[in-house]
Amino acid sequence: MLSFGHLVFIEVAKYLNFTRAGEVLFISQPAISKHIHNLEQHYKTPLFERKRGVVILTPAGKILQKHLQDALSLAKQIEFDIGSINDEHLLRGELKLGASTTIALYVIPMVLSAFRKQNKAVKMSLLNRNSENVMAALLNHEIDLAIIEGKDKMFDVHSQYFMTEKVVAVCASKSYLAQRSDYSLEELKQMPLSLRERGSGTLKAIIEALAVHEIKITDLDVSMRLGGTEALKNFILADDSLGFLPLKAVSKELEQGNLVQINIKNLTIQRHFYFVQRLGEENDGMNKAFIRFAKNNYNF
Repeated sequence: MLSFGHLVFIEVAKYLNFTRAGEVLFISQPAISKHIHNLEQHYKTPLFERKRGVVILTPAGKILQKHLQDALSLAKQIEFDIGSINDEHLLRGELKLGASTTIALYVIPMVLSAFRKQNKAVKMSLLNRNSENVMAALLNHEIDLAIIEGKDKMFDVHSQYFMTEKVVAVCASKSYLAQRSDYSLEELKQMPLSLRERGSGTLKAIIEALAVHEIKITDLDVSMRLGGTEALKNFILADDSLGFLPLKAVSKELEQGNLVQINIKNLTIQRHFYFVQRLGEENDGMNKAFIRFAKNNYNF
């Protein structure tokens, strides 16, 4: 077990903000400062430095952060292994998951619910951001397991396939675009489009699918960019423009007739989702258990 002082250091190092660390740990800023001071006395070296009001880690602080991150991973594995010693199906420990928007909103909640019902001693949390920010949270040790679009090419992560999702073009049923069900790629260039923000996995999939036909986003009439699947869907419902959204995100609206699916001839957009872990943590017991459960229990 890590000392509380070390846990305080981990939070301060994560946020580089004493006040924010205090909020997370539910203790005062003076208490945070005292714990950091005691650690610096113990190691006989400064761990943080303030420059122009900005908190940064010293070289010693960076070393301590790295070792404490490794120690946290080991502590979680110990808790998992000992908790499962009497019954391998009764898990104990913590699952810190991060997922891109589509997965977080439309796929993983039912999986998490079923997993929780079988493993009530497991503490779970879910971070919902776009793929780029989920990846950053994983590398920053805010989460231990990510589910994002695309197989990341970074060297310090391990990826394994989870599922494939279709992205479709839709417009509001009241839009003039709904008067036809099929459009060509050339006609797409003239249509008003609303798209997700940069860093979105959906946007990346659109860019890659268009590139096959030598079409760039700059060739299109992009009138609006929105952050988040729900924000984009609600805008499309109120607007005349065309949007590209995951099929799972718009299935109810299509069924109810509020949105209409538009076929862009010869354009197929798919997103492949992967479980992603930091390199060297592929054998983490809790992550392995959840990945196995998700693959076995989610109906694609």
